[in-house]
Amino acid sequence: QVQLVESGGGLVQAGGSLRLSCEASGRTFSNYGMGWFRQAPGKEREFVAGISWSSGSAQRYADSVKGRFTISRDNAKNTVYLQMNSLKPEDTGVYYCAADYYRMPTTQANHWGQGTQVTVSS
Repeated sequence: QVQLVESGGGLVQAGGSLRLSCEASGRTFSNYGMGWFRQAPGKEREFVAGISWSSGSAQRYADSVKGRFTISRDNAKNTVYLQMNSLKPEDTGVYYCAADYYRMPTTQANHWGQGTQVTVSS
């Protein structure tokens, strides 16, 4: 079982930046593709960004965040990051870290964190 713990959420003004972190434990981190999802109030959870296992050479992004968000991983620290720049009020929501064994989670995932709140004020 993989345990995921997110951190780094908070309140930021539009145009600002935040970096989310997700630390994994319990299994060999490099064997897991990682992803970030978010859920806004009253909406379904949606894919934000994903990164492949091992070196993380492949990344995918939702169209709404391309050019503003960057996902990366540090296998030595068992951590995946989401750098969020040029934040907009519509980026507000609870951000969840996800992991899947040798698969990049883009729709569903077998392992989820508890989420961290991101609020962008206008």
